[in-house]
Amino acid sequence: MDQDRPPVETGCVLWSDGMDLLQDAAERKHFLPTGLEGIDTLLGGGLRKGQLTELTGQSSSGKTQACLYSAAHVAARHMGAVLYLDTSNSFSPSRIARILDELPISFVKEPKDVRLKRVMSSIICESVFDIFALFEVLNQLEVSLNNKVNIGGNKICLLIIDSISSLLAPIIGGKYSQGRSMMISVAMILKKLADKHNLSVLVTNHMVAGNGAPKPALGESWKAVPHIRLMISRDRGSNICTATILKHTLLASGRHMKFAVPG
Repeated sequence: MDQDRPPVETGCVLWSDGMDLLQDAAERKHFLPTGLEGIDTLLGGGLRKGQLTELTGQSSSGKTQACLYSAAHVAARHMGAVLYLDTSNSFSPSRIARILDELPISFVKEPKDVRLKRVMSSIICESVFDIFALFEVLNQLEVSLNNKVNIGGNKICLLIIDSISSLLAPIIGGKYSQGRSMMISVAMILKKLADKHNLSVLVTNHMVAGNGAPKPALGESWKAVPHIRLMISRDRGSNICTATILKHTLLASGRHMKFAVPG
């Protein structure tokens, strides 16, 4: 497969007969589309439900924009509610509004202000600045999911943590003697929530210096945690980004696809 072809032409399934249509529809029930065509095509439909997907990359590579776009798209398309855990005050309703203006949802007959209010009612943003606050929010989420609590009339289907490394890096090798075990506890909780409640979990991770090239932070212990790891890079002076598979349960590493994010 030519990985440099446009997203619309790459990764398509065969539509030769009705059976292909049925199989494709059934497969897409297992995905939560991000609305970013390149990422969705690369992953065969979007974020896989029941799994943890990590976006890693250098600062300003487009990781946060991808998270915001995913949250806006899921809420706008009535797919469910989103819990967005913000570790760096990067979440902004005005950025969500700009994203909504770019989404191809013209068939939704509602004024912009009404649409924004509806979407924002389905995105719950929590500021989380340390590991202990993260544990508290995740425990509250588990209770809510067990009790089938809805947000804006919708079940939470997407959990975003931007960024997980901001919370975990300070406790590894620092003053917390149990830092690594705390990190593994976070990983177990996230994967349990994803599996038990069929959530898509999306986290971001920064890059650190490596031998010859930057590598994802948090070390080998965390490397085994994500089901899927994508590296995001941005073309200089552009809103065009590239997503590259570093790890996937089904797809080969190295595959890549370009996508555009709002400026």
